[in-house]
Amino acid sequence: MQAADSLICVGLDPQPSRTAADDILSFNTSVIEATADLVCAYKPQSAFYEAAGGVGWQALRDTIAAVRRLAPHALVLLDAKRNDIGNTADAYASAAFDWFGADAVTVNPYLGGDSLEPFLQRPTHGAFALCRTSNPGAADLQSLPMASGDPLYLGVAERCRDWGEAHHRNLGLVVGATWPQELRDVRERCPDLPILLPGIGAQGGDLEASVAAGVDASGRGLLVSASRSVIYAGDADAVRAEAARLRAAANAAKPR
Repeated sequence: MQAADSLICVGLDPQPSRTAADDILSFNTSVIEATADLVCAYKPQSAFYEAAGGVGWQALRDTIAAVRRLAPHALVLLDAKRNDIGNTADAYASAAFDWFGADAVTVNPYLGGDSLEPFLQRPTHGAFALCRTSNPGAADLQSLPMASGDPLYLGVAERCRDWGEAHHRNLGLVVGATWPQELRDVRERCPDLPILLPGIGAQGGDLEASVAAGVDASGRGLLVSASRSVIYAGDADAVRAEAARLRAAANAAKPR
């Protein structure tokens, strides 16, 4: 964030209807080249690579290698929403960190703290746990009241804060830009946790309100993720212009 003066995380989500499997790597490379100095992170969504089969899996690995080469300051967050118990979680963590080479992976905390441990054992890697997701049906479970009266997503946030503290302070949260007030509530409970913010762009999240609610006391700590609105903005110049616009808008929205 400091190196690029940016909160922007570009989602590398090649849509099967728009990018052929054999073109994924070249498409992603062009996006990375156009945006490398404007962003702090890249977030490939595993589903779009899985849908392309074996060539997609290899393109995912090669895309992460391209980030290392073209944007060495940037983090790579593998958006795979993994988790399970025991050695299955170990295998998910090894795949994300050792095979694909990601810095962090999104995880589902529903199985509890012990299931997250494999993703948190390395001080150089980490995870972002689903907390208040950006989809319309998020409230079905995430807003259920706990015995304390708080909604479940705040309980998840507090537990993730404690689980991260028990490891290497390497567990963050996923909170959608479609819920800026809920984001503010999460930030109040977890002032130091990094937050991944999906929902900007095609999902219609409120960038200004979300940045104001979600940055930490230093004006950082919030990864503003945009995918289709950036990568399919047009040619390389248009992709760069959209990333630059988002960076400027996010920086302007920080509380003064």
